Amino acid sequence: MAEIAPANFVDQSVVPGDVVLDLTNMANQTIKLGGGLRQDCDAIAAMKAGTLRFSKPNKYWVETSQKRYVPCVEDSVLGIMVDSKADNFLVDIKGPSLAFLPVLAFEGGTRRNIPKFEVGTLLYVRVVKANPGMNPELSCMDAGGKAAEYGPLKDGYMFECSTGLSRMLLSSPTRPVLAALGKNISFEIAIGVNGRVWVNATEADKVIIVANAIMNSEHLSGVQQIAMVDKLLKKINDLAT
Repeated sequence: MAEIAPANFVDQSVVPGDVVLDLTNMANQTIKLGGGLRQDCDAIAAMKAGTLRFSKPNKYWVETSQKRYVPCVEDSVLGIMVDSKADNFLVDIKGPSLAFLPVLAFEGGTRRNIPKFEVGTLLYVRVVKANPGMNPELSCMDAGGKAAEYGPLKDGYMFECSTGLSRMLLSSPTRPVLAALGKNISFEIAIGVNGRVWVNATEADKVIIVANAIMNSEHLSGVQQIAMVDKLLKKINDLAT
């Protein structure tokens, strides 16, 4: 097999069948595979067309702009509680099927302190199981068993976007639209790789600015994103005076 350097394909377009990583050249390295990739012996190949992305320390995935979300282990997603059973909450994560959130999958969870959620509650959760043909399983804890940032999201506003945009918003360095907004507005944000974004701020007009700026940023360059944020802020300031 020809030698393939991982950097050769990162941020490049790939199509199904492209071998993007050769594990024989990555001795003593542990990598995590995200959506759109599969392993065949020592070869990591693309399963769908898109752009190969890498995030430190060791995760690779194929980024596509699509509405449908395919669950993958370790993904952080925004889910909507649709029903509850004795042992699980049923959660919509925009995948092919509803996901299970065990009632004990919370920090310090016991049968005596099972949380109560109303239908429609927005949850920030982590995918812990994602086997083909089975309902995904979720958790409100990080890998260390701590709640961290996971759990219900109160107030604020949730909107949907493509999975490609949500992954761009989570990439490093910080996407220009978020950096520009953060310099001018104080707000909270939770981004799910399943194409859902939650925003909260002290004033409704700030929430609207942030949401609109993010939704308009997908196909803009960094310079265009900053200019767009400046224009939105100026329009709001002009209306206020």
